Amino acid sequence: MADLPIETIFEILTRVPAKVVGRSRSVCKEWYALLSTRDFIRVHCSRSLVSSSQRVLLIDDLTCSVHPIIFQSYDFGPRSIVTLPFDHQNNDVSILSHLNGLLCVCLNHTNELLLWNPTTTAFKRLSTPDSLGIYINNLDAVGLYADDADDYKVLHIKRRCGVYESYVYSRELNFWRNIPFLTRQEYLSPNFYWSPGTFCGGTMYFTLCECWVGGTNVVICFDINSEQFKEISFPPVPSTGFVQGVLVNVKNELHMFATTGWFEITIDLWTLKEDYWIKVLSCPPIPPISLSLWGDITHYVTNGNWFVMTKLGKLFTIEMDTKPFEILYPVTWFRGYRGAVFVETVVSPSI
Repeated sequence: MADLPIETIFEILTRVPAKVVGRSRSVCKEWYALLSTRDFIRVHCSRSLVSSSQRVLLIDDLTCSVHPIIFQSYDFGPRSIVTLPFDHQNNDVSILSHLNGLLCVCLNHTNELLLWNPTTTAFKRLSTPDSLGIYINNLDAVGLYADDADDYKVLHIKRRCGVYESYVYSRELNFWRNIPFLTRQEYLSPNFYWSPGTFCGGTMYFTLCECWVGGTNVVICFDINSEQFKEISFPPVPSTGFVQGVLVNVKNELHMFATTGWFEITIDLWTLKEDYWIKVLSCPPIPPISLSLWGDITHYVTNGNWFVMTKLGKLFTIEMDTKPFEILYPVTWFRGYRGAVFVETVVSPSI
């Protein structure tokens, strides 16, 4: 390939797996420079958003493992053990958000936030001496997004001593800054539970749900360009039992899987048009299962079926009779934040 034009080498290498790119950087100085450019990383990332590049990361007290997804059977493939590259205590790491191969994680023994690429193993600590980048579970919310200038940013909403504060970290500037955050006083109650942020169409979305039967449920929106927050309504689901709204970006359209019930759980799929929710379908009631099992990991996949999966593999299938999609979409966060679906890329957590 040494005699090929640089444009041809660019086109070829933006189509190979991320780990091949990593090895190719050691070929020569010219390749290292080419494969480290922002244009190369951006194009390679866009071409990596395919099913063959998707992996499932699972963490328990003893191991951290990465599994390929077998799309013929819609199950996990053989695991590869991953060594966490940062200090931790018994794998006590929470995964809070993910985008384009980057994971935003929290080290639970120090509450520090990190950006981590599990494919390249590179990571960046986001905490500062003045306690920015410190995450408190059950009080805070985090979302990872990229702006029009391809700057990866972390939105951190903090609830402390009866006050909300919000901060944005810029990978480009390596800096946290405070931005205005306005919401209702009653949402300061610890009875309100924030979901992780879901980035879709220039907006970061969070569900904010009151943790009891009949409680208030809303969606908080953050426009990444104006950096303004607003509140929109939750889909009109029954509030006679446990309510959970899980947001999913499917081809740049925001969807919500809204679960209601207690022992018998009903699931409706909604899509957001403007600021209004439209029901796409209702799933048949699923068999009674424990809430701890329900909170493992759930996926929506290619052939119109929704697979409920745990770290042991596929648990059961819900037939959904909707249009097929090309890749796997996670539709439930881990209650313990102990895993993620991610795409293998060479996106760096630092500049």
